[in-house]
Amino acid sequence: MSTSELHTLAGPYVLDALPADERIGFEEHLAYCSACTAEVTRLREAAVKLAANVAVSPPPSLKANVLASIAQLPQSAPAESEQPQPTAPGEGVVLTPRRGFGRLRRGSTLALAAAAVIVAISGGIAIDQYRDNTATTATNNQIAAVLAEPDARTVHGEVKGGGQATVVTSNQRDAAVVVLHDLRTLPASQTYQLWLIDSSQTAHSIGLADATSLTKVVSGGVTGKIAFGLTVEPAGGSAKPTMSGATLISMT
Repeated sequence: MSTSELHTLAGPYVLDALPADERIGFEEHLAYCSACTAEVTRLREAAVKLAANVAVSPPPSLKANVLASIAQLPQSAPAESEQPQPTAPGEGVVLTPRRGFGRLRRGSTLALAAAAVIVAISGGIAIDQYRDNTATTATNNQIAAVLAEPDARTVHGEVKGGGQATVVTSNQRDAAVVVLHDLRTLPASQTYQLWLIDSSQTAHSIGLADATSLTKVVSGGVTGKIAFGLTVEPAGGSAKPTMSGATLISMT
């Protein structure tokens, strides 16, 4: 894999979505690439920040169910290559940690946060399209920049008809990240349309969403808006929103 391709793997790496060979190659690349190291740090901070706002408490029965399942799993003996080797008197046994174990242990909290982020932004930084170098890197940087702003504010709401919407705004950057998840599938004749609404109740279109999940970065026109709206419109969108059945989420 070329160096330019390695530079695009920061997002999938943070979400623990790389296959083993690419993960190992990217970790070796991180050892000498300060730019990728800095991007991984920014994305991890962004993932934790966004996950904290969309996380839900697990049901009380979860712990008992997990422990009961573990108790039923058969325990297998270590492979022969993993058995401690006999040593001469006075010699110690040297255990060599498996590659990647330290990263997994240090990142256990991040892994839980990233799981929540995947639920929220599964359509965002599309894992199956991360090799599109320019688009992936730009999206990573834009999302991280908005979430890292000190005035970043997150609101979350249920979408009428099914699904969830999360909106992170920064007036200081005049930008927003909109996350839609689990929207119901619409017929081909309809589409979802996204709006930002100002204090005069005027709705400004910020694009369409024709998938069940979407992450959209809005650059400009965010400061001063008081609400986010989501409506179902005819295919191609509308100049003005159809307010019947609209989802409105206050951003104030």
